[in-house]
Amino acid sequence: MNGVNISESALTRIAEIRSKAENQNKFLRVSISGGGCSGFQYIFELDEKHLDDDIEIAKKENFILAVTDETSMEFLKNAEIQFVKELGASYFKVVNPNAASSCGCGSSFSV
Repeated sequence: MNGVNISESALTRIAEIRSKAENQNKFLRVSISGGGCSGFQYIFELDEKHLDDDIEIAKKENFILAVTDETSMEFLKNAEIQFVKELGASYFKVVNPNAASSCGCGSSFSV
């Protein structure tokens, strides 16, 4: 949609989250902030408040599924957001070709 791909596993997980009554109007907000062990870190939040600089990165019918902001979009271009299920853990993950390096847990990166 805007240079960020959302995997089927991530779209399925967002749909599962939205299926609960208290989450029907929520979407995934993906942002980048300074910090983490590699310099920048990915932030994943459920949100229902649209901000002026929101960029929709996934939408189905009339429902927004995921957004990011203008600044974060610069770091996320050509990246893919995935939902990973592993033994004992499940989480959203960014596969980012713009990252020069990332930490072992994959939640922070450098450019």
